[in-house]
Amino acid sequence: MVASEAGSALSMKATLLLLKQVDRLAGRLAASLLPRPVPRETNAPPKSILVIRPGGIGDAVLLAPALRALHKSYPGVSIDILAERRNAGAFALCPGLRSVSRYDVPAEFLSVLRSRYDIVIDTEQWHRLSAVVARIVRAGIKIGFATNERRRLFTHPMPYEQDDYETDSFMRLLTPLGISGAGKVGGSFLAVPARDAESVDQLLGGLKGRRYVALFPGASIAERRWGAERFASLAALLMQRGIGVVVVGGESERADGRAVEAVGGLSLCGRTGLAATAAVIGRSALLVSGDSGILHIAVGLGIPTVSLFGPGRAKKWAPRNGCHTVINKELPCSPCTTFGYTPKCPENARCMADITEHEVENAVLEKISHV
Repeated sequence: MVASEAGSALSMKATLLLLKQVDRLAGRLAASLLPRPVPRETNAPPKSILVIRPGGIGDAVLLAPALRALHKSYPGVSIDILAERRNAGAFALCPGLRSVSRYDVPAEFLSVLRSRYDIVIDTEQWHRLSAVVARIVRAGIKIGFATNERRRLFTHPMPYEQDDYETDSFMRLLTPLGISGAGKVGGSFLAVPARDAESVDQLLGGLKGRRYVALFPGASIAERRWGAERFASLAALLMQRGIGVVVVGGESERADGRAVEAVGGLSLCGRTGLAATAAVIGRSALLVSGDSGILHIAVGLGIPTVSLFGPGRAKKWAPRNGCHTVINKELPCSPCTTFGYTPKCPENARCMADITEHEVENAVLEKISHV
């Protein structure tokens, strides 16, 4: 990682730590002091809904089936999203939204606060500040997860379980509206914008029209990374069998991409935005990834995956159905992540290190033989 990339990553980490501290202090205080909302029920179908979704790309992607369910249940409803800079791009893959605002862009955040909605749905799982925003926004119905003091700020607080698939958790937030669908999500639920789909051929170069496997070596925390050397070794094994390999990712995955390029693969790391990355994945035969937001994009596009799990909760985040293979050593200490927090590992993430290149290669070959 070059110095500028390292600085950017450290800046993001510092910002997230600061936000957690603010949430723990100011968020808890506000959640305890604000008066409970008074529900204003109506039999008329809603005309406007605000959905709050802070956090990373994965949560935003897995929210898409719930957004589709809202559109299906209320044709013509206007849905606005309040996200943040790091995940707002994921909503470009969700058709039919009226607007996407970012709460860490003051002008956009204030515009949302000045608006009025029939319903506000806070999809954050634990932190309190988004629930405070939901309480402040003018809306007759306020729905959110009842995981701590935040439950006071909703007209309809809903339960949240650590072992439920996250898409099912988001669908549960719609039950006060008479919409059900937990456990029934299947098929593709994302769409790549046409302009990004058209750009893929030029990006792929000599791989245009050939079968290839996409690799995403990144992760939000170091403990979830499998490692550049292992991804490069896997790429070499696949190319020996005549299978093309493309590495996708951002600036922070450039070093991983160079390792794969050194054995003959193609790296697009740092060369594509999120929607174009989705377009590359959408043309692939399969994606190999750790527990990441990019993994969920492949699932949403209907692309088979081989995913590598260790610290993360596979029951909550691992893809479902026969299109996907999950490799998980299921060590006694795994999973260790709760509400997004992963403690420092005393064994250097052995749950990930114990996954071998040949194990992943065999899973890939078995999966693409049916594609």
